[in-house]
Amino acid sequence: MKTWILTYFLSFVCLVLFAQNELVSEGNYFEGEPYLCMGPSDPQHLVAAWMGFQFNNKVVIKTSVSNNGGNTWSTPVWQTHLSPNFSSADVSLAYDHLGNVFMCYIDYDNINFSAGKVLVRKSIDGGISWGNPSIVIDISMCPNQLCIDRPWMVIDQTTGPNAGTIYVTNMNANQPTMIIPPYHPYISISTDGGQSFQSEQLDATGFLSGSVIPQPMPSPVVTADGRFTALYPSYLPSQSIFPRLIRAQSNNQGQTYTYNVAYQGLGYGTSDTLVKAGPLLKAHPNNANQMSYFFLSEDFGETDVVFIETTNDGLSWSTPARINQDPAGNGKIQDLIWADYASNGDLAVCWRDRRNASASGYSVQSEIYCTVRNHSTGVWMNDFSVSDQAVNHQSILEDSGNDFMNVILESDTLNVIWGDVRSGSLKIYFTKRGIYDSTNHTSELPGSNLRVFPNPFLEDLALPDEYLGFDYYVLSHEGKTVQQGKVKLEKLSLTDLPKGSYHLLIISPEKRYQYQVVKH
Repeated sequence: MKTWILTYFLSFVCLVLFAQNELVSEGNYFEGEPYLCMGPSDPQHLVAAWMGFQFNNKVVIKTSVSNNGGNTWSTPVWQTHLSPNFSSADVSLAYDHLGNVFMCYIDYDNINFSAGKVLVRKSIDGGISWGNPSIVIDISMCPNQLCIDRPWMVIDQTTGPNAGTIYVTNMNANQPTMIIPPYHPYISISTDGGQSFQSEQLDATGFLSGSVIPQPMPSPVVTADGRFTALYPSYLPSQSIFPRLIRAQSNNQGQTYTYNVAYQGLGYGTSDTLVKAGPLLKAHPNNANQMSYFFLSEDFGETDVVFIETTNDGLSWSTPARINQDPAGNGKIQDLIWADYASNGDLAVCWRDRRNASASGYSVQSEIYCTVRNHSTGVWMNDFSVSDQAVNHQSILEDSGNDFMNVILESDTLNVIWGDVRSGSLKIYFTKRGIYDSTNHTSELPGSNLRVFPNPFLEDLALPDEYLGFDYYVLSHEGKTVQQGKVKLEKLSLTDLPKGSYHLLIISPEKRYQYQVVKH
């Protein structure tokens, strides 16, 4: 869950006087942590969801749809909160076997943690509109645990007896003064198409997470034959003197589980508290015995992307192997992992990469890198950048809200979505790239349909003629009004402003429009 939202937006307090109960246009301040899904029968149909700031609504979940493989995107829609004081976070998407798409996320009091729920909404029109929310789990169901953080959702898309079953895993929030150990992973299951859920702790005697790992995040999949499987971390000396990864599996919709140790020993995780270190389990879509688990490790000299793999349904796993191909021990750290199997078993992995930065550490320039392993040869391609530029670091990337990206490998084409700050604020970018050619098209997901340009600018900003007669305010990064007036021409003269980043508000009687602009 994202606890930084209140402090990060304190700079907008000065706007309260003229922004009560009004919305700003989408996409010009904070857009982070995206998720992506693809229509099971139409690879051109993409649905994206992410966390986005909505004026006077804190952070909401926004979605956008593309019907042409990501070349263009619909105007985002956003979901209202259960309570006016709530904020939302941690969205995931999945299709069921009937072609419905589901969206799962948290809606909660992000200040006092007095209330909060994990919600699921259903769309029957491919993500264009969303139905009323169903409650997956409520924090009242787990006293002293705040068990609603990082809800990952997977759905059984097979034609077997469990088809359509929805599984949501989650963990306790990172609020150590409010959580009483031991810690647990959690599982919630719906067998009625998301109308209702049953929840319980996922770990069990002999395979408990313990009291040392504060957030034992489970990562779930549904295997090709319809079995629910999740891996979660564990460290309890009475069970093992070593940290362990535990595999939990059920073939009867959670009525019973089997457990075994997937990995045991050191080398899991990183000591760097800034990196986005969420691990990820992925299952081969057509081989029920093959799964890969991705995590960060310092065993190769610095924080690297590594994975372990099983080809016998988790009974045994390979030793950790390094994926990023920059020189080991060069001090350049990587993070923000995501991965996907293609239907033929090719395996794509993407991450945030810093090999080309001029310095070491987390707070340096970064790019999005990917590689693909051929299913028949087992050989990884040379890894390559899919973002069209290296992006300078900003402090917002050190906060929660940019913890994950997403990739879909369809045939031999990568579809990658992530957040970066190239425009001056955190926004969502998408790229589509053929893995055997140089095709690489990066585009920004849309915010308002009305744009100002050029941005960055030198002296003047050109405005849409729809803004003539509206009030405008130019605010510094700290929220102080530095220029204001009425829009009288189709350009706005900002000659007297020093170089820097500003917030431009255009205010009509019906709506507020907001842009982040940069003067060079």
